[in-house]
Amino acid sequence: MGASSTDELLKSNSSQKERYSKHVHDNVHGNIYLDPVLLRDLKQLGLSHLVYPGAVHSRFEHSLGVYWLAGTAVQTLKDYQGLELDIDDIDIQTVKLAGLLHDVGHGPFSHMFEREFLPRVLSGSNWTHEDMSLKMIDYIVDQHYIDIDSGRLNRVKSAKEKQFLYDIVANGRNGIDVDKLMETMRVMGDEICYRAKDYLTVYKLFSARADLHRTVYTHAKVKAIELMLVDALLEANEHLGISSSIQQPAEFWKLDDTIINAILADPRPELKKARDIILRVRRRQLYQFCNEYSVPKAKQEHFKGITAQDIVCSQKAGEVTLKEEDVIVSIVKIDLTRGKKNPLERYVNDTEERISHLLPTFCQDMIVRVYAKEPHLVEAVSDAFENFQMKTYGEKTQVHSTPEKKKRRR
Repeated sequence: MGASSTDELLKSNSSQKERYSKHVHDNVHGNIYLDPVLLRDLKQLGLSHLVYPGAVHSRFEHSLGVYWLAGTAVQTLKDYQGLELDIDDIDIQTVKLAGLLHDVGHGPFSHMFEREFLPRVLSGSNWTHEDMSLKMIDYIVDQHYIDIDSGRLNRVKSAKEKQFLYDIVANGRNGIDVDKLMETMRVMGDEICYRAKDYLTVYKLFSARADLHRTVYTHAKVKAIELMLVDALLEANEHLGISSSIQQPAEFWKLDDTIINAILADPRPELKKARDIILRVRRRQLYQFCNEYSVPKAKQEHFKGITAQDIVCSQKAGEVTLKEEDVIVSIVKIDLTRGKKNPLERYVNDTEERISHLLPTFCQDMIVRVYAKEPHLVEAVSDAFENFQMKTYGEKTQVHSTPEKKKRRR
């Protein structure tokens, strides 16, 4: 953030503050002082570690890695095109800092906070962690009395010129971020590009990402745990002011994955429902995944969100009468970073003719999953779910029926 390597990035107002800060030493920037808990208690992969125990690393570690990779990437561009693109040392510092700070606006449990929890408590909310990151950067600068020119700070948050620099950390144009194919990237027309002969490598990158989302990040049990923790946060929200913290950076930075421990440790009667849900997760008494179906490709364009009420209204007479609160519907979208569009369309023109006929013509799966909150409801929910599919599509589009053993579980 300064013009020389001796500039102090996070200057405390007292030696006491600095004493209890964590820092990372960098040869260019010197000591980067960080709050002791900043991003350390936010897991990068949300709740995946509760199903895959090895899937554990924090956003703190991730951000340090992006910081280093961003510097390596922009240095690569400078080495090959520095004069042409007018890349200077300030550009390098700016990109590295953008990498370091890009996730400071994340809430607990990865994207669950903004995609699952906030829309339930703030109707029509379009809050994103990217927007919060901008607020948090301003807050960090003010809180730690960092001497930085406002123009340079704005360059960290958004690039008005040299758009390709901004794409290094968060590439919204073609989805290829800093850690992919650094050695062969070049800038053409203010956009980071790659060699045409690397198209299969690029496609495998997107395909591997989609596969991880399908098998790990959106695993049926991972989503079950997410749904339970959303319910727990909803029960605790009014009493702990969870959602209101997004308007207060001074409070928001304290909000991380340890919120579940805070709820468990809080003895207030009004938090009992939230505590009970978290204890169910700890005891592995999860919401029961009943079944899923993939929305037919032809139906996705005009797909209407399915609700628990839709499932309940499809129930036929039986021993159990379902209520809306017994059922949860989860809609999972898995794509190659650009929704239904093929990301390789941004990679080279005339994709279908000039690259490969083996590449997919449709690039998104939309999966509807249904869960029962209690084991004894699995059969009733599964049957109602099948009835709904027959009414909607005239067939059951799921691949497998719910196992009879699971239906009879009590």
